[in-house]
Amino acid sequence: MLFDFKGKTIIVTGAGQGIGKEIAKGIVEGGGNVIICDINEETGNATAKELGERASFYRIDCGDSANIRAVIGQILDDYDRVTGLINCAGVISKKPFQDISDEEWERTIRINLTGTFAACSAIYPYFIKNGGGRITNVSSVAGKIGGGLLGTAAYASSKAGVNGLTKAIAKEGGKYGISCNAVCPSFTHTPMTKDLSDDPTQNARVLSIIPLGRAAEPVEIAQMILFFASDAASFVNGEIGDCDGGIVLD
Repeated sequence: MLFDFKGKTIIVTGAGQGIGKEIAKGIVEGGGNVIICDINEETGNATAKELGERASFYRIDCGDSANIRAVIGQILDDYDRVTGLINCAGVISKKPFQDISDEEWERTIRINLTGTFAACSAIYPYFIKNGGGRITNVSSVAGKIGGGLLGTAAYASSKAGVNGLTKAIAKEGGKYGISCNAVCPSFTHTPMTKDLSDDPTQNARVLSIIPLGRAAEPVEIAQMILFFASDAASFVNGEIGDCDGGIVLD
């Protein structure tokens, strides 16, 4: 399914591989321009090269707020008009609650939540000045159910924070023409979940929780994100949408 992105230029963090790469592909296939932001220069450049002249790459460290603001500032200087931001970059935290150190907690929150905040904050004044824009955050069902699939307490807390942040931006940004929505995937076949995919016992346990009985492919998650990022969702704002095979059922 293609969504129309003609005349759009969208920043996508974490777009070098996995779900982020499928998002980038969908934007280009829909006629738009994508700005791939990733900490991995090899995969980021490779994806940009694969997608052609309407894709570009900028290295970004989503665990460093100052770097996020500097890179987004540079992008806004380099492009005549940026119309959207999709925050897909993130890390997993699998440790049981009793084993989570302060360092593990801080790193997970810093990348998943503070990094998302910094990216949204960096582009928010630009969107106000230019009459609006669309922000889409990639969250997780873990933020709704307290973990229990792959991510645990630190991960779930970071993604619950993303959900709350999304609603707050939607509420405050609406009057400026800024929409903000989030998508909550469940178990998806990506490089980040390879350990789970390769463990038959853990894999079977997680799949037993999903009513559809299987993991998602990255392109399936990307479809919902692309909808929220497109004008097809012009009256959708503050939505926390589940793309989870039926786990949450809300």
